[in-house]
Amino acid sequence: MKSLQEDIKNRDFKKVYLLFGEEAYLKQQYKHRIKAALLPEDDSMNFSMFEGKKTEPKSVIDLAETMPFFVEKRVIMLEDTGFFKNQCTDLPEYMAELPDYLCMVFVENEVDKRSRMFKAVKKYGRVVEFAKQDSQTLIRWVLSMMKREGKKITQGDMELFLTKTGTDMGNIEKELEKLLCYTMGRDVITSEDIEAVCTTQITNHIFDMIKAVTEKRQKRALDLYYDLLSLKEPPMRILFLLARQFNLIMQVKELSGEGYDQSAIAKRTGLQPFVVRNYAGYAHRYSTEELRSAVEECVQTEAKVKTGYMNDVMSVELLLVKFSS
Repeated sequence: MKSLQEDIKNRDFKKVYLLFGEEAYLKQQYKHRIKAALLPEDDSMNFSMFEGKKTEPKSVIDLAETMPFFVEKRVIMLEDTGFFKNQCTDLPEYMAELPDYLCMVFVENEVDKRSRMFKAVKKYGRVVEFAKQDSQTLIRWVLSMMKREGKKITQGDMELFLTKTGTDMGNIEKELEKLLCYTMGRDVITSEDIEAVCTTQITNHIFDMIKAVTEKRQKRALDLYYDLLSLKEPPMRILFLLARQFNLIMQVKELSGEGYDQSAIAKRTGLQPFVVRNYAGYAHRYSTEELRSAVEECVQTEAKVKTGYMNDVMSVELLLVKFSS
């Protein structure tokens, strides 16, 4: 990402870029920054957008061969084309022949690094991966936005905020805007403010449900399950996330048993440090065998639902009752 920042800062652009990875917010931010640095905002003559898997390579090449009008650069954006996962003819070879006036920007979720397109863009342009950001990066980012607005927050309340929002930067920004509006006229953001206005993400509902299960608070666990159902969340997705949470708790327990500290566990599992800290607390309440059994029961329950042996809503309910008893 630093190399792309330098390109924009120095106005020294490559002819082709590939922006890919899980963090959609950063991909969109940098896509717009590239365009803004190269073209006036209202320039529609020299900017073109292709989107989706029906994009034809020949159409892209034909447009790329068209000289820009009254400016130095023509910008072509291509999103979610699938060119970096599926067979793509003509374009890989064309990467070596891109005209100097062109800046072509691909924005993709997933890529195959063995593909001809990936190798071609890496050779003749710049490839930038936008991964999910770690908790310290997210905290610094949120604090910088709060500082601009003259706001303060404690470490504990910051962790609560991120627990509510998840790690998606777009969602974090949206929830922070709500929080800033709600606390207008005050300089300190509190846990009460966060609870009042921030929407808990579905995965965090699951996290709260697991917490209730491990604490044997059966009514709380079932209430959260019914809340998820009322939000139209499919029981089988809830079951999948339930199994995933038990599996992550088991991983934390096993790694902790092997002598890894929580910071190392966070790096190995890709979890946020404060999530590892919570999982470590839950892990103490179970043996590894009990956690493995819980994961297996989730898998078996899914199979029973798919074969029509059990009702999907009731099957998850029965598991929650069993795990929280």
